[in-house]
Amino acid sequence: MNKSLQARREAKGWRFGTVEEFLDLPAGDAVYVEVKLALSQQVRAYRQAKQLTQLQLAQLLRSSPSRAAKLENGDASVSLDLLIRALLTLGATRKELGRMIAA
Repeated sequence: MNKSLQARREAKGWRFGTVEEFLDLPAGDAVYVEVKLALSQQVRAYRQAKQLTQLQLAQLLRSSPSRAAKLENGDASVSLDLLIRALLTLGATRKELGRMIAA
């Protein structure tokens, strides 16, 4: 988010912080949530780069379209295993996965 937009929202009473602050999580849990969200965003980016629909992604993963949508939206019910499997199916390498997690 750009600084001017953030400043306008803060002026209207919005507060910005970390996932850890928002959810009041211990540090380890907060990192886990951030990793899952980062991987979810990457699933969407890889799918769009390959010009696939969520339905096509679901078919590749042998899953449902609603599961593919949850996968990209960071739903808590989505496992880390499914996120990684989706990224590998979409062509991510192990090295790229490592960079995604490290970021």
